[in-house]
Order: sequence, then structure tokens, then C-alpha cells
Amino acid sequence: MGLRSYIAKRLVYSFILVIIVICLNYFIFFAMPGDPYTLFANPIRFTREQEEQIKQFWGYYDPHWVRLLKYITNLLHWEFGVSVRSMGSVGEEMTIRLPWTLYLLGGSTLFAALLGVFLGVLVAHRRGGLFDGSQVVGSLVLMSLPTFWIGLVLILVFAVGLRWLPHALPYPMEWGSATISFPKPLTINSQSSGALSIMIFVNPSETLRFFAGYFSHSFLPILTLTLFQYGAFLLLTRVVMIETLTEDYVVTARAKGVDETTVLFKHALKNASLPIVTQVALYFGSILGGAIITETVFSWPGLGTWTYDAIVTCNYPVLMAIFYVLALAMIVAIFIADLLYGVLDPRIHYG
Repeated sequence: MGLRSYIAKRLVYSFILVIIVICLNYFIFFAMPGDPYTLFANPIRFTREQEEQIKQFWGYYDPHWVRLLKYITNLLHWEFGVSVRSMGSVGEEMTIRLPWTLYLLGGSTLFAALLGVFLGVLVAHRRGGLFDGSQVVGSLVLMSLPTFWIGLVLILVFAVGLRWLPHALPYPMEWGSATISFPKPLTINSQSSGALSIMIFVNPSETLRFFAGYFSHSFLPILTLTLFQYGAFLLLTRVVMIETLTEDYVVTARAKGVDETTVLFKHALKNASLPIVTQVALYFGSILGGAIITETVFSWPGLGTWTYDAIVTCNYPVLMAIFYVLALAMIVAIFIADLLYGVLDPRIHYG
């Protein structure tokens, strides 16, 4: 079986897995307590006829197999229904919030992976010393601390004490509209956020202000998630590197006089990278789940804050969409990781 056959086989398995995930997603939310209709109708006085019309519109009286088929069809067509809270399209709201989460979690995960892998290689090289012990203990401590505590400490130091950075996005979100209002440092003028390409060539000072706004508002939440995540990459890299550095080919490379940096990063790290690739794939696959606690602490308008609001308000269409997209992202991430194995390790063949 060649690479094409392997990819085709994995695609079929992935599609079956997606269908299973959709079914589990449906039955899990069906078994959950609470009724979104009651929350929706509570502040409004409906007549009996109006209540029946709304329930029929939402398929309240349909058999479960009919609901499940409709649910599978809609998710495969990327249709997530209507939000109970805003009565807007769940897909449109997700499209608005997705860039914020990708920017926050994508940046923090990238920084955490680079920092953790780099320090993990150095720690493995200097294992048994003070640097090794301090880094391992520091990683375990930061991994054990809750993210809301790390975020609050950073806010207390950099926002309240030193007043260097803002502690949250200062302007309220327009939940029921098609757009979310940006904080003033992110806009070109008071009327429009404008196009970035036009801004770069027309007004360089506004370009600097644009990026400075993003940097200042995202620095603390990205730092919080980076400090919380990098320890896992460091500890894993340390374990696999310590095992790899004792291999014969590493000893031979050092005996031949190969530069130590080349030995560590080109020979040892490349051959020890498969578990690291798996962990990076899992972390990036979980990005679309959002960082619920961190986004809530910093009032970040991403998928994490959206998930928290949906939980509080029993907004099941939103929760179903988020969990489905998160599961889909994990399946894709693992699929890509499996393909990268053959690139990083020539001993792995798909035939």
C-alpha cells in the first residue's frame, strides 16, 4: 500500500469517525439537563399557539432518528443553526470569533512549543545540574498553577501596578450584530477599521498604531497561555532527548568532531521529534476549543468566551457547533501528524 492508498484509507476512516463524533455529540446534548426553549421564552409572553409554532419550527416533536439525520446533514453542510441567545447564525458568529482565538491560542501554542523544545534540548544536554533542576521544577510549578491565577497576577503587575499594558479589551462586544467592535487602538479612524494593505502604504503611522494595539491587548493573555503550556513541551523534549543522546550514532558524531549544536538539533532532535510532533498536533488541534478561563479573565472575544456564555445560557446550538469543530480539528491534526511521521523518519513506510 503506497502513500496514496494510505491517504485514501485514512480519509475513509476519518469520515466514519466524523459521523461517530456527530452522533455522540447529538446524544450527549440530548441527555444534558436544561431546556433552551424555556430560557428563550422566559422573558417573553407567548400564547399557547405561538409556543407550539416555535417548538414545531425547532423540531421539538420530531422523532429522534429524524432529528439525528437532520443534525448530521446540517453539520456536514457546515450549517449550525440559530443561536438561542442572539437569534443570529451560529456559523456567522463563529466566523467572527474564530480569528481572535486563532490569534491568541495559535500564537501562544507556537511560542510555547518553540520555547519548550529549545529549553528541553538544553536541559537534556546539561542534565543533572542546577539548570536542569530549576527548569524542571519551574515547568511543573507553572503547569500546576491555574491559568486564571497566572492571568490575574500578570494583570496585577503589568496593568494595575506598572500600568504598562491594558488588562482587557475595553469596549463591549456587539453580541447580536454581525460584527464585533474592535478596541480603538485597532482601528484606523472612528468610522472604519479599513483595509490593512491600504493603511500600510497610505499612513505608516496608523500601521504602527494598528499593530501596537493588537500587541498591547494580546500580550498578557498570550504570555499567560505560553507560561502555562511550555512546560509540557520542555518535559517531553527532555525525556526523549535524554534517551536519544545515548544512541550510538550520536556518540559516533561526537567522536568525529561534529559541532555540539549540530549534534543536538540536527541529529538527536530530528530522531526524537516524533512524540513532540504528536504533542504539537494535539495542542494545535485543541486550539478551536478556545481558552475558556483565559479568554474570560481578559475579556477576549474568542471561542472560549463564547463557549462560557453558551454554557451559562444553555445555548445548545453554539455548544454543539463548537464541540463538533473542535473534534474535527483534532481529527485533522492527528491525520497531518501521521503524514509528517514519514517525512521526519525515513524508517516509516506507508507501503
